[in-house]
Amino acid sequence: MKIACHTLGCKVNQYDTEAMLELFEEAGYESVSMNEDADVYLINTCTVTGTGDQKSVKLIRRIAREHPKAKIIAAGCLTQRDAKRVMLDNVMLAIGVQNRAHVVELFEEAVKTNAPIDATESVKGADFECLSVMRHEGKTRATMKIQEGCDRFCTYCIIPYVRGPVRSMPLENVAKEAKRLADAGYREIVVTGIHMGSYGREIGAKLIEAIECVCRTEGVDRVRIGSLEPITVTEEFAYRLSLLPEICPQFHLSLQSGSETVLKRMRRRYTPEEYLDAVRILRKHFPNCALTTDIIAGFPGETEEEAEQTREFVKTVNFARIHVFPYSRRSGTVADTMPNQVPEEIKKMRTAKLIEIGNKLELEYVNKTVGTCENVLFETASPDGGAEGYTKSYVRVRADAEPGEMKRVFIEKTEGNVAIGRVQN
Repeated sequence: MKIACHTLGCKVNQYDTEAMLELFEEAGYESVSMNEDADVYLINTCTVTGTGDQKSVKLIRRIAREHPKAKIIAAGCLTQRDAKRVMLDNVMLAIGVQNRAHVVELFEEAVKTNAPIDATESVKGADFECLSVMRHEGKTRATMKIQEGCDRFCTYCIIPYVRGPVRSMPLENVAKEAKRLADAGYREIVVTGIHMGSYGREIGAKLIEAIECVCRTEGVDRVRIGSLEPITVTEEFAYRLSLLPEICPQFHLSLQSGSETVLKRMRRRYTPEEYLDAVRILRKHFPNCALTTDIIAGFPGETEEEAEQTREFVKTVNFARIHVFPYSRRSGTVADTMPNQVPEEIKKMRTAKLIEIGNKLELEYVNKTVGTCENVLFETASPDGGAEGYTKSYVRVRADAEPGEMKRVFIEKTEGNVAIGRVQN
């Protein structure tokens, strides 16, 4: 039996897909690409935006149409939120954000009885599901999910309703998983979760302790941290991070808006000034760190003045990279019922302006590497020869090297957002 998988959405979803795929492989299934004919197609859906919904449903329908004899598994956030919407032709199993460790048994039961199974269930009171992934793209960097769920209930976000309450991987499991990944040859580990700042709250642990645990693992050269909120970045947190040579000085610090009034309507728990405090703390302990973020353009009620405040704030922080999303209405959230919804054409215009600023800032950050020497972990072969990889601050570098190597590289020039370098002997 051949199985193909496709993930929509975030890195956490990608992790969950890989975990389920490995369970199928352990059961004797052969993994193939989505471009090949397969007996089973696993689609891990996304519902963070309306676009995610549409792409998920469209893909399931396309697979059913192009591969009428194949069986489909619909997993993930849209499935959790609205299983009926994805239980289309050929879908034999709907599995949300729980029971993924039993995906093979559930699927085979559905096939055996020729009766589709809806295995979604309420996430209320759910425990942390310890999944494991041993194979990661590039064979050099591995993602490790240590936290699930969120209880912040920002007014625009559907994720707390879908992913459920906060639950965390116990520290002893964090240590074991990091050791397994290091033993498998992964030199960089990305520690991630749905709301990282909440890690350990229900088990009496702290996020910094989990990060320190991963950094202490023999064989791990780099540790990269997933998305953080400003309130997580305290002096103590940043100081303890600075004592860890494995930490990558690239921090994704969630913003969403640079306007204080918009942040209040979003129910974010910080002000622009408090965000800048977190930026100052990080740059105090990591002077040349790369700061990246997410921004929502066109939130309900956003005026042109508030949009301009965000644009100016982005320049003030001087991000290395920003990800911009037009606001997407989510039924069931507070923001969906707010007055003064911003017209689509204005959202697109504001999104475009922010992307333009972000592209300029990214090029400026990459250009700053010219003339410096950087340690680069090469991941993939380059179509132009040599290999491409990343510095600790997540600048993409191309040089004459082999995938899997860690090399000291002198950066000679840039081509767009890619640094071109020469390996130092």
